[in-house]
Amino acid sequence: MIDRTATVATTVTVAAVAAMMLVVVFLAMASPAVAQRGATRPRVQPPQGPVREIIRKNCTACHGIDEYAYYSLDRTGWQTLIDTKHKTPTSISAADLSVLLDWLSMKFGPTTKAFPRTYVAPEIKTFFSDPEAKRLLDRACASCHDIERVNQTRLTQDGWRVLAVDMRERGAKLSDEELEQLVEWLGRVKGTNQSQ
Repeated sequence: MIDRTATVATTVTVAAVAAMMLVVVFLAMASPAVAQRGATRPRVQPPQGPVREIIRKNCTACHGIDEYAYYSLDRTGWQTLIDTKHKTPTSISAADLSVLLDWLSMKFGPTTKAFPRTYVAPEIKTFFSDPEAKRLLDRACASCHDIERVNQTRLTQDGWRVLAVDMRERGAKLSDEELEQLVEWLGRVKGTNQSQ
């Protein structure tokens, strides 16, 4: 004889466990990205033309191109870095290597500022109003370029962070907290919406 009470209790227990698992998955997905964020990484725009194909064929099977932004080296420095970073000699042809070294030393040469390896976004507890953000933009950004450049740009919050960290490395006067408050405001107000 089948014990219907035990069968119903088992069904209810299985349903309760499944519901709890769904809640846990939902909460994990809804957690703020700030808690999951590590050091901010640069984002390098892929080059066009022959150098793009050289990088695709010889480099990106092992590493991304964003790593290049951590360096600001002359041609000899790039050659040394390539030689020392690879455990086995690279199979890139001399002609392709020359094109790659030309691009690296132009794009990430000694006159450029290397992207910092250590910036980890702090959690912010206060947020900018529109007037506060505009005052900071005038102070930190408009001293080097027209504010329309900022107003016309559309990026995700992480994209704004990469840009702001890069601008700070180039001389923008921003504390970590101001940088994050500005990034939050830019992401919220400008974001990626072209109509804003």
